[in-house]
Amino acid sequence: MRALTGLCGGPDRRRRRLLRTAALLLVALLLVSVPWLWTTISARGHAYDVDGAPVADVVMVLGTAVDGQQPGERLAGRLETAAELWHRGRARVVLVSGDGRGASGDEPAVMTSYLTEQLGVDPLRVVADPYGLDTYDSCIRAREVYGVERALVVTQSYHLSRAVTLCRHLGLDADGVDARCSGCGATLLARKAVRDYFASGKAAWDAVRRRPPAVSSPPSREVDDALTR
Repeated sequence: MRALTGLCGGPDRRRRRLLRTAALLLVALLLVSVPWLWTTISARGHAYDVDGAPVADVVMVLGTAVDGQQPGERLAGRLETAAELWHRGRARVVLVSGDGRGASGDEPAVMTSYLTEQLGVDPLRVVADPYGLDTYDSCIRAREVYGVERALVVTQSYHLSRAVTLCRHLGLDADGVDARCSGCGATLLARKAVRDYFASGKAAWDAVRRRPPAVSSPPSREVDDALTR
């Protein structure tokens, strides 16, 4: 009789275990998704293409990998988009923010050179932050070091919501502009979107604890000086 009961109860126990496992996985998925939902919802109404972009004194370009002395395809797209905004009079100063000692090279130096030598942006209107080590650092340093209160933030679509949300959370009145990306195929965009989905968790944690920037710097008047030239 016990054997019969065990045989009868076995499938039920397995079903309950499967249901508990599925419930735990669903809860975990929801917890992981909350930061992504925060970045996505918070950025609504603050993302534009070049034609629809509003006006701001500063356009900030977020750095990414360079190829020696040239920007990679994604970074080139960001810089070309920022230069177009500058030439159209949508912004007066370009703030390039990246890692000055990055594994692939000096991002802000390459960005500055590309803007001024190949895209026709006035060198007096470009300010470089070599300590924008990640998106959070770029946003908080723009506000606290360079005194930027309003800016257009240029990056690709998969990164835009997180960048805009972080900047706005840190007190920067930011609108995002979707950068062109000629080398971005469907596979790359999907991979980057997945990466950004998980990166939103770190973004939320940094924002909640108001993490200080990795490198502290005294206030700089470089942006103000560039605006008055």
